[in-house]
Amino acid sequence: MRRRTDLLVALVAIVGAGWVTSGLWLDPNGRAITVNSSDQALFEWLLAYGAHALTHGQNPFFTDLVNVPDGVNLAVNTSVTVYAVVFAPLTYTVGAPATFLVILTGNIAATAFGWYWLLSRKLLRNTAAAVLGGLFIGFAPGLVAHANAHLNWSAGWVVPMLLWGVLRLRQPGRWLRNGLLLGLLVAVAFSIAAEGLFFTALACAVFFGTWATDRHRRAEARAALPDFLRGLGVTALVAFALLSYPLWLHFLGPQRFHGTGFDPVIHAEDIAAYGAYPQRSLAGELGLGTSLAPNPTEENSFLGLPLLLLAVVCFVVLWRRTDPTRRATLRAIGVTTLVFAVLSWGPRVKIFGTHTDVPLPYALLGHLPVFNAALPSRLALVVGPLVGLLLAHTVDLLRAGRDSRQAEASPGGAGPVSGGAAPPSGRARAGWLAGFAVALLPLLPVPLLTSAREPIPEFVTAGTWRQYVSPGGTLTPLPLTLDLAPDGQRWQAYALSHRQGEFGIPSGFFLGPGGPDGRGRIGPVPRATDALLLRVAETGERPVITDADRAAARADLRYWRVEAVVLADRVHGAKFPIHTDALLDVTTALLGPPERVADVHLWRLPPERAS
Repeated sequence: MRRRTDLLVALVAIVGAGWVTSGLWLDPNGRAITVNSSDQALFEWLLAYGAHALTHGQNPFFTDLVNVPDGVNLAVNTSVTVYAVVFAPLTYTVGAPATFLVILTGNIAATAFGWYWLLSRKLLRNTAAAVLGGLFIGFAPGLVAHANAHLNWSAGWVVPMLLWGVLRLRQPGRWLRNGLLLGLLVAVAFSIAAEGLFFTALACAVFFGTWATDRHRRAEARAALPDFLRGLGVTALVAFALLSYPLWLHFLGPQRFHGTGFDPVIHAEDIAAYGAYPQRSLAGELGLGTSLAPNPTEENSFLGLPLLLLAVVCFVVLWRRTDPTRRATLRAIGVTTLVFAVLSWGPRVKIFGTHTDVPLPYALLGHLPVFNAALPSRLALVVGPLVGLLLAHTVDLLRAGRDSRQAEASPGGAGPVSGGAAPPSGRARAGWLAGFAVALLPLLPVPLLTSAREPIPEFVTAGTWRQYVSPGGTLTPLPLTLDLAPDGQRWQAYALSHRQGEFGIPSGFFLGPGGPDGRGRIGPVPRATDALLLRVAETGERPVITDADRAAARADLRYWRVEAVVLADRVHGAKFPIHTDALLDVTTALLGPPERVADVHLWRLPPERAS
């Protein structure tokens, strides 16, 4: 019976994930996620470069192919190295865009199934409760929002995997084996979502710390502590051994930076966002969505007011019906939820889009190492699964009926938190069903918004570029590659995944040094020429080009070691349409008339310019 349920949940999770990403399945190569096509292009490039690095013996954590001549430290970016290595055969077979889609869809499905598995095997008695909890957490608003091209944050399956490993640490006499296993899981999680790993560690510290200090659980926690600490020590040693090089690159390597290029005040969760509905939900489709997030990908809470009220009711009911000796888990859920909700609000209160000067606890943490590289609003992603646990435990209680047997299997509430309870009356059952329906139905996800994406030019797909760029040479599209114009990395990803060879590009979409106060920024510090061409691409203006502009262009092209400048007929703009006609006119004024090669305009640079 359990196997049949497992298969059914897996099927529902896969179908649901396919529904959310259905717009991309229509044409993986020709469609992009509308609100975040730049991150999609970045992750496609990471998959292609990772496969290329694996098969060509190159460094997967640092590359000279982007941001020529300085290169990019991928260890401080989201390199998703494990995905790139595991899915390398698929990338070489079907291309990076299709591989990206497979992983994105798999992430959503695996998150739902992973939480169901953990709940059904370790935490709950009732299968229906585990199914509800797993599906809610797997398709929670925050995870669906990050399915807008974030292969790291949509990988929510790493959390139940890590929790399973942490719970095993208390097993008597097995600290070495369990520590080795958890160390391997930590290394995998770091590769896929380092920020998510950090949040999971923080949540575990708050949750298990609260649980262990409960007066009814202190003796049990004290008895498990020696094996737990030994296993944790082994975990740290194994993880450090596996991650020592990427950690060195992250903190001490070239092109590193401190903090992040994003403003923690802007990227703090609006207090009102917790009671709002997300845009890609049934409620959002009915016009009840809001714009309280910095962008649609960062709708990290957005649980809706009915669900918040239901969660409070569930907590009160569980507390009242739970034996005092078994309230440690419920207390830990409540404390952890409150801590992460408040921290997600950032350094200052923001409500209904209005920023205030009222300070919050995060202001004391935001300057600390690691915290300064995280976005406070994403701490709300911890709250969603905790609400899911409350819902699941409540259903477990309601379904238990007269079964008064209680078996708390592991720390942190690895077992029912509720005491024995009489089955609800027909009226009460109808009330619970109505409450769950009102709270959850509006949050049902709808497909992500997708749109047609400009095709990669034949100049690249046919390999014609190799006639104009020497092996290992540099080519630049116009405008130069950035998050706003990601085509250069799309072209490079195509060439790498189709084994055409290598070409470098100046600039690029990545996080690197150069921000204020030693913090990071998106892309390199602009030079005169790329700033000029980006402004032309965005506005369509044609400024008068002077001899000084031409001299600056020649100097910049020499610095970037560019051998060919390429303007495609159709260029993808992630946030605005690209004015290719204006780019053609201005670049001609800078470099002279171009050649027409296949479906691009091309400027070949004499050897003295490319040297």
